[in-house]
Amino acid sequence: MRSSPLTTNRPLVIASIMASMAMVAIEATIVSTVMPQIASSLGGLHLYSWVFASFLLAQTAMTVVFGKLSDLYGRKPVMFAGIAIFLVGSVLAGFAWSMPAMIAFRLIQGVGAGAIQPVALTIVGDLYPVRERGKVQGYLASVWAVSAVLGPMLGALIVQKLSWAWIFWINIPIGLLAAAGFWFFLREAPSVRRSSIDLIGALLFTVGIAALMIALTEFGIGNNGTAGAWALCFVVAAGLFVVQERRAPDPMVSFRLWGARVIATVNGASMLVGMSLIGITTFLPMYVLVVLERSSVVAGLALTMVMLGWPLGATLASRTFHRFGLWRVVFAGSALIPLGALAFVLLRPGSSPMLAGAGSFVIGLGFGLLSLGSLILIQESVELSQRGIATASNIFSRNLGSALGATFFGAIFNVGLSRANGGALISEEQLRQLLQGAHGGTAPTVSDTAIRAALAGSLQFTFLMMLVVTLGIVVLALVLPRQGLGMRTAESPTKEALPQNLH
Repeated sequence: MRSSPLTTNRPLVIASIMASMAMVAIEATIVSTVMPQIASSLGGLHLYSWVFASFLLAQTAMTVVFGKLSDLYGRKPVMFAGIAIFLVGSVLAGFAWSMPAMIAFRLIQGVGAGAIQPVALTIVGDLYPVRERGKVQGYLASVWAVSAVLGPMLGALIVQKLSWAWIFWINIPIGLLAAAGFWFFLREAPSVRRSSIDLIGALLFTVGIAALMIALTEFGIGNNGTAGAWALCFVVAAGLFVVQERRAPDPMVSFRLWGARVIATVNGASMLVGMSLIGITTFLPMYVLVVLERSSVVAGLALTMVMLGWPLGATLASRTFHRFGLWRVVFAGSALIPLGALAFVLLRPGSSPMLAGAGSFVIGLGFGLLSLGSLILIQESVELSQRGIATASNIFSRNLGSALGATFFGAIFNVGLSRANGGALISEEQLRQLLQGAHGGTAPTVSDTAIRAALAGSLQFTFLMMLVVTLGIVVLALVLPRQGLGMRTAESPTKEALPQNLH
């Protein structure tokens, strides 16, 4: 099915898309702000990280499945399903009575998010020609920036004035209004495609990705035995999935599409973007707070600069790609990312937090240019019947990169911490006490000073490896086929101007 711009009220549909994406975007920041209060109320502190991991696990595993479903059955019904599942998870999460229950309900929310994000971006691709689409995608990027700023403040206000359950229940009116907007203002042409869904492939894909995400999470928290068992499960599921997709008449994942040079290169870059983003989010605030000895507000502002640069980069890309070509926009974005990462490598204990903020802003600018250019490139590189799965593949790659990055940079950080402390590991309790007492007004002890020095050395090593990862984005941009991507015509690239081996 395809959205029909002749009968669809595009501004109101875009408003509905922004509302639905705002639910997903704000959940990430608002839940992390309120989670300490939730954990103290429900108990089960040892399961703390799984409240976030379950959401990301389900979202990542289901993104590609819902992208494929939107190609088969239309964007509108899949979007309705995604909103409904997300709202059910939100209602139940507000009534959670224990930490395992909260994890289960957050997983349901993640399933809904796995439908909302790729289908929303695909609807934009259906409704707008390439020349107009960039501007709209810039608006959607601003949703994430605003959510990053408003989420923590809104979460703190809700906990102060109401029950923490309302951080989930506020999604209900937003989701209902978004669903109403799609119902009344989005029109889709009748489907002319007849195909059956590859249920076995969908199941194997979901199981395989879930096993991989759990293995990465368990490895990240030091449960190597459990991680190994889940990794074995992933290998088995992946092998069966490959066999199934090669024999299925209409596979869940087309290896021809995913393996095409344009798709593979752009998605590889998106995966590295996801790794870099989780590395910045995890370790930059720690450096500013402990090593630079600044307040948590300053640490938060240094990180927020990423979300300020991202929509600006997306807006810049939307206004320039038709003049300079998609390849130049993608390459410019990929070059800015390691430039910003270099600022983190140059940080020293006496540095100004302005250097950290500047690096964050430059990286965000690069993310915006690269992500928008990549999305337009992918959507215009495939037939309409494959646009949903192609868009989902890009989002999936970034989410998977976040999971890989959390494990990879966590391991790098631990190795660096051990090396910086003469081979002796610093306990989690020591780190927690240092973080809590960073601005407690007490004089640092000799032990605190030694741990702070070790932490500085470990974070320097982590930032250096982050720079290496971001340089990989530049390499992928350089190998991206340029035919049809470097044009400077007044018209935007179309499928006819792009490589034809994807069809």
